Amino acid sequence: MRLGFIGIGKITSSVIEGINKSNIKFSKIILSPRNRRKSNFIKKKYKKILIAKSNQNVIDKSDWIFLAITPEVGKKIIKDLKFHSNHTIISFISTITLSDLKKAIKVKAKIVRAIPLPPISLKKGPVPICPSNQKVKAFFNQLGNTVEIKDEKSSINFWSTSGMMASFYELLRVMSHWLVKRGVKRDQAQKYVTSLFLALSEDAVINSNKDLKLLVKESQTPKGLNEQGLKELSKANFFKSLEKTLNNIYRRLNK
Repeated sequence: MRLGFIGIGKITSSVIEGINKSNIKFSKIILSPRNRRKSNFIKKKYKKILIAKSNQNVIDKSDWIFLAITPEVGKKIIKDLKFHSNHTIISFISTITLSDLKKAIKVKAKIVRAIPLPPISLKKGPVPICPSNQKVKAFFNQLGNTVEIKDEKSSINFWSTSGMMASFYELLRVMSHWLVKRGVKRDQAQKYVTSLFLALSEDAVINSNKDLKLLVKESQTPKGLNEQGLKELSKANFFKSLEKTLNNIYRRLNK
């Protein structure tokens, strides 16, 4: 199987790293030439990497094509590319719908939208896909946990929550920096904060069959530190602002 990537950003790099750590069988990974520096870096790091002469060359040499470009670039270039009906096309583009992709691609190829995130480089994390596709599901199950979504409208909910990734990292940065300002060495501060939230996330995953409000309740003691933290953030409308932001992202994706 030959895997072609149009767009060489953080997500593409993470997916390729995950593929090379997995048992996925492939003969070649073909990269688009636009970001030559990053393409060359990936080629030096992994075997069986080929840098194509053009985006069309990626398509001509590939069985599966991954569209990892911005919506603006996607709207500009996809309509001029020539795909084949035997291609499997996997789009990472957040705001281009399946119907719009089908119109731009023109041929009746298999088209799937997916939402991989950077931890896929560690073969971890959920990968929502829409519509269901057994081969694509099996592929991403070797890189994380595939979540099949039959209704594209419902998939927008998952796209919306994926838009909070940078905010999560900013939360870790602010807490680490707070420790640094109080004399803690940066590496120690960052190791502590990231390890703390890793442990909390793993605990939440183990208990994800329960209502998460139980974890909120169980992590507090009367007049304790966590009760104070939750009350002050709630009073400052931190969590309402979070929900408002999710709603705004959702509305953007529904345009």
